[in-house]
Amino acid sequence: MKNYNNIFEKIISPENLFLAWDSFKSNKRNKADVQRFEWELERNIFQLHRELRRGAYKHGAYSSFYIQDPKQRHIHKADVRDRVLHHAVFSVLDPIFEETFISNSYSCRIGKGTHKGVSALEKFIRQISQNYSKPCFILKCDIKQFFGSVDHAILKNILKKRIKDENARWLLEQIIDSFSSRQSDIFYVRGLPIGNLTSQLFANVYLNELDQFIKHKLKIKNYARYTDDFVIVGNTKKELENILPKINSFLKNTLSLELHPKKIVIRKQSQGIDFLGYVILPHYRLLRTKTKKRIFKKLKMRIAQYKTGKIDNKSLNQSLQSYLGVLSHANTHKLKEKLLNQFWFWLNE
Repeated sequence: MKNYNNIFEKIISPENLFLAWDSFKSNKRNKADVQRFEWELERNIFQLHRELRRGAYKHGAYSSFYIQDPKQRHIHKADVRDRVLHHAVFSVLDPIFEETFISNSYSCRIGKGTHKGVSALEKFIRQISQNYSKPCFILKCDIKQFFGSVDHAILKNILKKRIKDENARWLLEQIIDSFSSRQSDIFYVRGLPIGNLTSQLFANVYLNELDQFIKHKLKIKNYARYTDDFVIVGNTKKELENILPKINSFLKNTLSLELHPKKIVIRKQSQGIDFLGYVILPHYRLLRTKTKKRIFKKLKMRIAQYKTGKIDNKSLNQSLQSYLGVLSHANTHKLKEKLLNQFWFWLNE
């Protein structure tokens, strides 16, 4: 395995920090905290650089809030300077770990995403069922409270296998240990903050251990994962039932995680399977009912914002096109017409 010894200087270089700022500030220029940081940008970047070089950097505290996406999520938001550093770390580390990931890991990776994940599952189903002429079964699982359960010590040990630069490891530990969840206790510190860019990378690094186990130890080809949701396609229900205890054991003993017992589903392909917002059925794909309701609700909200002057016509149109884009990945011709009709009705009422 290739390892990396001299990455700290690359991460903390002023050039990389300024590039990280450019990446971070996109779509955030109207935020008050971002504007304050930008007001003395050079001073703030060089001060951050000096603190990092001296080993004096301390990650700041988080502010927290809840969002509905679609279920309620507890978001933890770091200060601007810490988030700029997260971008600097991500830009250097992501290419290092990207080459270790399997092709069927679809979360937070360039060229991947939910639509590619859904298409991969459809491909597996067509192959195993011989284009829907034979029965096949799909196992769908969800890891219980994944972000809150990530064990800091285990994550650090995984990173250590590849990152040999002690200064870089110190910096990663500063970021990892800046947060602990309610799943922590006196023996184990746990949790990644939903909201950090680095958390997306750490999640993929952590669950890459599961990916490698399933692909290379269990020799399962028809497997796809998106963050803490994953699917496996098999010929029989019994085959998938026999796999479950092995996965559970690996998660518990190696990653200190567990499957959500109420979210383990095995379905015959003719029944359809709900994955990443879409319901996959033989020969066609539908949008999940909750996803449809969320799109209509959010579009109505955006129109209300437009009417009160909170957003302009361009932003409203971008939202509409985004929702139509989601619909375009499923068999939703009638739903698209309904959305457009509703859009014009709300706009003109």
